[in-house]
Amino acid sequence: MYYISIWCIALIVSIVLFQKASGSLSLVKPNVISITFYYSLLITSFIGTLLIALGVDQHYMIDRLRDESVRHTGFWLIVLVMVLMPTVMVIVSGLSRFESEVELTGYLEKKVALEDNKMIFFLFSILAAIGVFAVAYTYLNLRQIPLLGLVTGASSHELAQMRIEASRDFGGNIYIRNIFALQLVPLLSLIAFVYGTVSKQVKWRLWFIILLGASILISLYDLAKAPIFFYFLMLLLTSIYIGQVKLNLRKITVLALGGVTGLIVMYVFIQDVTSLNQFLSYNTGPLGRLILAQISPFFLHLDLFGNYVPYLGGKSLPSSFLALYDLEHIRSARLTLEYYFPDRVEDGTGGVLNTIYIAEAYANFGYLGVVAGTIYIGLFLQGLYIIFLRLKKHPILIGLFVYFTINIPRTIVGGFADFLYNPIWIAATVLTAGILIFYRFYSDASQRWPVLKLKRKL
Repeated sequence: MYYISIWCIALIVSIVLFQKASGSLSLVKPNVISITFYYSLLITSFIGTLLIALGVDQHYMIDRLRDESVRHTGFWLIVLVMVLMPTVMVIVSGLSRFESEVELTGYLEKKVALEDNKMIFFLFSILAAIGVFAVAYTYLNLRQIPLLGLVTGASSHELAQMRIEASRDFGGNIYIRNIFALQLVPLLSLIAFVYGTVSKQVKWRLWFIILLGASILISLYDLAKAPIFFYFLMLLLTSIYIGQVKLNLRKITVLALGGVTGLIVMYVFIQDVTSLNQFLSYNTGPLGRLILAQISPFFLHLDLFGNYVPYLGGKSLPSSFLALYDLEHIRSARLTLEYYFPDRVEDGTGGVLNTIYIAEAYANFGYLGVVAGTIYIGLFLQGLYIIFLRLKKHPILIGLFVYFTINIPRTIVGGFADFLYNPIWIAATVLTAGILIFYRFYSDASQRWPVLKLKRKL
């Protein structure tokens, strides 16, 4: 009863603070703060933490714990995150004179500042063509194609091996796959969607259709279940932000049912989960994957680092930074998997045990890393939210806003180092925003220099 009471109090305080920081926790006004609260913290972290603290989780990962006291340590650390993160956000809002509810509503009602120009379309087309090529390149460099294995009736064990091989043993250049295919193509499809919807020009709609197909293919290249759902969520958010779709309870119910149906289909065909008990059980199947499987590795981190393995002392920081000091890059999520599930590493069905960001922060710097990491992410997240709401509502900026709205909550349950230096985020931002920057520079220069002005007219 003690833990339940603390959990309820922390939840109420967290809701109040996140509401103040975001401007709305309503499901009809989704934003990066509300998605972080519902998905990254409440559903995938906070609910499971209570079950683990009460000892009623009955989850296979928690069964590997050697020190049962970490159940309670982990509980208090997650409670800390639920309160400290939104507190930092509220402080940032106060210092920035950010009126969250007013500015969020104003952004949603603001018209799209359509800036359609031949130069913008030309630069966009070059990037889009490179992205489509990168998707084809990714598939051509897979030793085995999991999607093809699914169609031809491979077993769930064989599909698991194919998925790990596709993601970890990719035969081509990982930068082409990770930046141009996995990140750039979905982002460009959002931009094309905004242009095509607002301007109604065939050329933009045609690019959207092409990029939509490429985005679906690259989301399914390793048969991971989350990417395809998050991609369609990005499309939905884009539609909301440009005023094409207005959510209500009926639409949310229909979308939720569609998502659940799609998830069930993927579990049936990819992982051979056909038992109704597995689908409805709180610790197995889709539900267990959400509320327990995502947070359980955090408790394994608490059990492992500082007790059986020394703290990493920063070795999970970006490899480009560690190279300056000739240090080996070590992912705590991979090391934890190797320690607790060596059989999965040996048979090629295990990748990493990703979990909430404080696991990686703790593995490197202990409790100080948890506190400092939470403060940093609160500053980063609220700062980015304020900046985008105050920027002009341009198609390229809308695409970037939606991109970060989905990818930041996903990264929060993936690790901490990516918030310190993320070359993929930087590349995606530079490549897309670069279109707008180059166009503005060219337009300004043509006004100053007659030669360029004449060239524009010709």
